[in-house]
Amino acid sequence: MKEYLLLFWNESGDGHYLTDPEKMKAGMAAWQAWIGNIAMNGNLISTKPINWEGVMVRNTGITNAPAIKEKQMVTGYLICKAKNVDEVTEWAKTCPILQNSAGFTEIREIAPFEM
Repeated sequence: MKEYLLLFWNESGDGHYLTDPEKMKAGMAAWQAWIGNIAMNGNLISTKPINWEGVMVRNTGITNAPAIKEKQMVTGYLICKAKNVDEVTEWAKTCPILQNSAGFTEIREIAPFEM
């Protein structure tokens, strides 16, 4: 089995997420069911939402703000194990982040680190 990182991208506002608190509350059951299905199959390693605040450290300086690309930012992550990226892609097709028209999931294989 390989390990994969899923990054959940969504809209960002000026200093906050654009998600309506009522929609977030209503969407929790869908997230719990979706993540629970991955966990029940023994494929979940870790998952967490990410706070809006962030710090970018570059060789040119430090910025006290998260990385935002085209008004979108990473709002959470999930690390899982699967046979291949096709299996993870099938899970991602039913991810609750897709209920938001600007939401999407980025899938990245975690490279083994060998010295």
